[in-house]
Amino acid sequence: MSTGKSHHAHHAIIKSAGIIGLATFCSRILGLVRDIVIARLFGVYLYAQAFVIAFKIPNLFRDLLGEGAANAAFVPIFSEYIVKQDKKEFWELANVVFNLLLVILMAITVAGVIFAPLVVRLIAPGFAADPEKLATTILLTRIIFPYVLLICLAAYATSILNTLKHFSIPAFAPCLLNISIIVFAMLFGEGITGLASGVLVGGLLQLAIQIPILYKKGFRIENFLVRFRHPTAKVIVKLMLPRLFSSCIYQLNNFVDSIFGSLAIIVGEGGVAGLYFAYRLIQFPLGIFSNALSQAILPEFSTQALEEGRDKIRHTFSFGLRATFFVMLPASLGFMVLARPLVSLLFGGGKFDAYAAAMTANVLFFYSIGLFAYGATKITQSCFFALKDTLTPAKVSFLALFMNIVLNSILMFPMKLAGIALATSISGIISFLILFFILKNKLKPLEIKPMVFSFLRILLASLFMAAACYLASKKISLGEAGLPEKLLGLAMLISLSVVSYAVFCFIFRVREMQEAWDWLVLKKGREGK
Repeated sequence: MSTGKSHHAHHAIIKSAGIIGLATFCSRILGLVRDIVIARLFGVYLYAQAFVIAFKIPNLFRDLLGEGAANAAFVPIFSEYIVKQDKKEFWELANVVFNLLLVILMAITVAGVIFAPLVVRLIAPGFAADPEKLATTILLTRIIFPYVLLICLAAYATSILNTLKHFSIPAFAPCLLNISIIVFAMLFGEGITGLASGVLVGGLLQLAIQIPILYKKGFRIENFLVRFRHPTAKVIVKLMLPRLFSSCIYQLNNFVDSIFGSLAIIVGEGGVAGLYFAYRLIQFPLGIFSNALSQAILPEFSTQALEEGRDKIRHTFSFGLRATFFVMLPASLGFMVLARPLVSLLFGGGKFDAYAAAMTANVLFFYSIGLFAYGATKITQSCFFALKDTLTPAKVSFLALFMNIVLNSILMFPMKLAGIALATSISGIISFLILFFILKNKLKPLEIKPMVFSFLRILLASLFMAAACYLASKKISLGEAGLPEKLLGLAMLISLSVVSYAVFCFIFRVREMQEAWDWLVLKKGREGK
């Protein structure tokens, strides 16, 4: 494989990931504003906990039948159809899958509304001790459940557009959900149904914004709810089943945290909401970078997997993993150092009191330990999916679930809520290592040394960055300062962290920093011509 072609492919991936990352950044900023509004209106108490649980359930199905299925089954198969078949065959398959998905989603939505009381009792058993909290959560779950239908169809539209290498509109669509929730929350104030209404309207907007682009690309609804058979649809189902299981296990890991977090008698009041707010902060760098990179790299993996040799896919996998370490390792350590000031500044105020801030910051610290592994797992899973192996990630996800349950049961007693977060990080790191070594055997010969040396150099630069940030935080007091001073102080700490990380990367000869610098210089040179 020529180096020029390799660099061209990597630049294309970076460009696509950049578009998705920018859109995700906007969405995460809006999501952060949304969470700040929720935190200050409801704290970590009854209504906040009810909304967190009610919103978790449709998000499970979004991952199972929407984004998870799209990543694992739709994109690789659709990518192959684009290469080997004509456009008519492609859109015919898209219509059949749409019909199947619509019927499944309608059935799930109706069942969800009917069985909401049972579902809530299963995923938040601790709520049964508080009749008001239980009743509120059941009501919200019933209101929000139709979001499953809307968001899964939106995710399916995204998978088609991503297959066609159109990333911008689908990537910006989630912004509409956050805008909708913020607007409805501000309109309804402490009326909890405002949040639920915002979720439904946001789901509708995410689907609606993609329809004109789909139509322009050639999608037409034909044989609506009539044709459900297609030879390739069976292949998609075959690929989807293990991925559905894998996604289910991944989400169950999240639900396991909520189940243990709902046991207020052991971990303290507000555990579910504390876990939610900390996890939302963790999702910020994951969404902006790791999700964007894995989403952009999957079509490239899928195309390369069709070729006889595997040199390209090995090279792309190494690139994706090293890029993930380059961003996620300093993010992990940065969150650990800045957990308390970050949580206090973002969420503090209103009903989000000192108790809520201390609990959430503690959880954020221990979630951050596994941040690099969460991102690396996404890249590794994308490579498995492109190789049409969805069974291995499913098996490893099941093992991660088992580890998480055991570790939660052990660590929650001495460490309370922080033990739940630490259990998630440990199981995440072990899961990534297992997936990596299995993939190593699939992609033989895969050179591990460059990735290991890259990891160690980046880790060293990140540790020095974290030390510099910690020492600076002792000089810049954020505790008793006013809001403007806190904002300025935090901005100074973050800026110092970024600059010191870049300096230490050059000192320790981190290859990825040099590559990023060269790429920026070349880009500026091209723009100047």
